[in-house]
Amino acid sequence: MIGLLSTAMDEFSEELYERVQAAGLEDIRPGHGCVFSNVQPEGSRLTELAERACMTKQTVGEVASDLEGLGYVERVPDPADGRAKIIRLTQRGREAQLIGRDLVDGLERDWGERYGEENVAALRQALEVITAERFGAWM
Repeated sequence: MIGLLSTAMDEFSEELYERVQAAGLEDIRPGHGCVFSNVQPEGSRLTELAERACMTKQTVGEVASDLEGLGYVERVPDPADGRAKIIRLTQRGREAQLIGRDLVDGLERDWGERYGEENVAALRQALEVITAERFGAWM
């Protein structure tokens, strides 16, 4: 089963990356998704992003630094803890995130047409059940 999940994820990621590039976001790489797909509207701490992405803080921190350099995110003081930083999307980042969400929705619809609406809906439902215990409703 792990091979099937991995292959399906690779296929989805490749198709999404092609669409991101075609949408004019040439500086966005597949690895940037760990921030774009997990950052909360008000911003998130690095530890939260890493936990949601199931990645190390160091890896997500490098991605956040890259996105900061590209103008998609900014680091601001955490109002609850002045020592901590919040990573939040800039206006450019929010626009890119909206485009990305539209592209994901479109890709999911296209997969429904290609592989069958019922199959894609069943896959989504199964993945929601599998991930719900660990991640809850934030996904």
